[in-house]
Amino acid sequence: MVLVALFVAVFFTAAIGATLLYQRQPDLTALTDYRPKQPLRIFTDEGVEIGQFGSERRYLMPIGQIPKQLQDAVLAVEDKRFRDHFGVDARGVVRAVLTNLWRSRRSQGGSTITQQVARTFYLSSRKTYVRKINEMLLAVKIERQLGKDQVLELYMNQIFLGHRAYGFEAASQAYFGKTLSDLSLAECAMLAGLPQNPVYANPITNFERARQRQWQVLARMRDAGMITAEAEQAARIEALHIHNDRDTTLHAEHVAEMARQIVFARYGDSAYSLGLKVTTTLHAEDQQAAYRALRKGVLDFDRRQPYRGPEDQEDMPDGMGPHDAGVAQLLADYRDDDDLRVAIVSEASPQQVVATLATGEVVQVRGDGLKQAQPALSSRAKGAESIRRGSVIRLAQDLGSSGQWAIRQWPGVEGALVATEPATGRVRALVGGFDFARNQFNHASHAWRQPGSSIKPFLYSAALEHGVMPATLINDAPLVLPGDVEASGWDPKNSDGGFDGPITLRQALARSKNLVTIRLVKMLGPDVAREWLGHFGFDPALQPDNLTLALGSGQTSPLQLASAYGVLANGGYRVEPRLIQRITDAKGNVLFEAPPTELGDDARAISPRNAFVTNSLLNEVTRSGTAAKAQALLKRPDLYGKTGTTNDAVDAWFAGFQPSLVAVVWMGHDNPRSLGARESGGGLSLPIWIDFMGHALRGVPVDQPAAPDDVLKLGGDWVYMDWAFGGAKTHVGFDDATEALGAPGSAASAPVPKAPEPPLPGVVMGPN
Repeated sequence: MVLVALFVAVFFTAAIGATLLYQRQPDLTALTDYRPKQPLRIFTDEGVEIGQFGSERRYLMPIGQIPKQLQDAVLAVEDKRFRDHFGVDARGVVRAVLTNLWRSRRSQGGSTITQQVARTFYLSSRKTYVRKINEMLLAVKIERQLGKDQVLELYMNQIFLGHRAYGFEAASQAYFGKTLSDLSLAECAMLAGLPQNPVYANPITNFERARQRQWQVLARMRDAGMITAEAEQAARIEALHIHNDRDTTLHAEHVAEMARQIVFARYGDSAYSLGLKVTTTLHAEDQQAAYRALRKGVLDFDRRQPYRGPEDQEDMPDGMGPHDAGVAQLLADYRDDDDLRVAIVSEASPQQVVATLATGEVVQVRGDGLKQAQPALSSRAKGAESIRRGSVIRLAQDLGSSGQWAIRQWPGVEGALVATEPATGRVRALVGGFDFARNQFNHASHAWRQPGSSIKPFLYSAALEHGVMPATLINDAPLVLPGDVEASGWDPKNSDGGFDGPITLRQALARSKNLVTIRLVKMLGPDVAREWLGHFGFDPALQPDNLTLALGSGQTSPLQLASAYGVLANGGYRVEPRLIQRITDAKGNVLFEAPPTELGDDARAISPRNAFVTNSLLNEVTRSGTAAKAQALLKRPDLYGKTGTTNDAVDAWFAGFQPSLVAVVWMGHDNPRSLGARESGGGLSLPIWIDFMGHALRGVPVDQPAAPDDVLKLGGDWVYMDWAFGGAKTHVGFDDATEALGAPGSAASAPVPKAPEPPLPGVVMGPN
């Protein structure tokens, strides 16, 4: 009787204790109103993801959209009696207790999926009996309030699966680069094996462990009657392709960062956890073409530069061969690159270099592949500049049929490319630098540089409004400055060093004649010229108030210059660049939608006739002038543009358009210095522009706008109708024997105004 009484007392005490513990379990609002942290995601216009910001990679997926074979795989390995128990599996608990007693340690938990949900949301991961009891009681409470499908949905969206992935949809994209609906049985089984230990069985870092775990899942599914033996065998031998970010990455990091800044300014820190989806105006194919074109142009330039030596030097033990597993490990701290592959040298001579890539592949570099680095392979090379055993270098492979490897180096120059739709302002492509990981500075939006001759079309546009027509003769002759030229510090010349005498306005722009443009600005007056530049979106305060304005000594950015050329391309309307098209929340509700662009009178910056005639001059530049390569290579008559090279070739530009697309390319050093005595915008930036536009204009029909009614052709060239028979200037710059500066003494050393640093210069999101 005493034992019975003792047993009853213990039983009732335990029951009372369990009841009290049950009543103290937390409220389940976090489950019934599930709002997981979801990252901010940035997409192109077509839906290609280009960026993700937030501490957790997670995509909320309703249970109805999770494939049944994945649900079966998870249940088979994690909780095969999930549909039958009440939150706690009694048989599993008994088995775990017996196993733990036998092994004298707590090696099995016997946790159901519901218990794992309870632990994930409310409890710590410490292995204590109190925590285990609370977990079981909370699991019972969860199942009393939630249905089985809701519990499983919570589990499959919340659980951590390695590689910053929370939930199975995020894991599917992280490991296989696809959504759950596209997974095979083999892939489902591999993902289902992750919850037990996502670090140990991570298919990216340890594929063999992941494979073994996958086979266990498949065997459990077969034993449970979920799949046939034939299906199991087929899944076991299926070749799996583990996702590599480089396989599908669309390089638009600078755009993603611009979008992040815009959204953060509106939503604050919550932007990183609400699951906001931002659709940009970017076109994926155009963006990829822009990225490849800029990279190629920068690398082509760098091949002409002296080799600066190895990137680093590692201690490579004697006897370690290029194929040894430890060789690639020496590169663990170096970032690899799509084009400039990191490698470590095991053998080096003037005739051959043997190197191992980070992937373990061994390559030999010979012949022309050694050309740039020959000084570093010479016996006379200094220690830090010589390539020898253990040197960390960069290699690039010829993408042609030869596949030859060559020694290269990280370029010391930077570049930018931006392309916009002139009628809408939508940014179609934007590359802010050679490599975002090494340099996050956005040269497309924040690099305020001298535009050089790329500013000339806008000054010619101003001259048109003052009676200077394309056939007007301008005196391309030396400027005689008052006083001593050296004392004034400014002795302007044409880039070719020669003078053509009387030359038409059309010829002058095609040949980019500096002295002609200076005479035009002198005729207009610097103040009038600066005010006219404001029509195109340039900040007059950033342009000099003297004749050096004619040579582009002010400041602009590639994005601002693209917007200015857009005014010409769209027939005279000022349209601000637009980057954000739409913002939705995690449930797809639209929070922001950019309104359509309206080209009304309020947006008009210049007259249609001014835009048409100016464009005819720019078309001449691409037909017979400094950018004649454009039409020659692209075989299109509807191309317009202007090269730009600043003094000493510090900045190299090409800005141009086809009526449906504007593109601007810039190249230069972050710390301004000469690109080289023989370099120019036509030699550096124009090839990048041609490469990009060749891709972007495929299939786009030729578009040559008709002349406005108030313009006619007279004597072989265009002229404003009201000046056709009087009023237009016939010549400029022939009367004065001496040409003076616009502001005495100021042009010689006119200070370049410092550009402002707005958080998002020139990019608008649209009205609230």
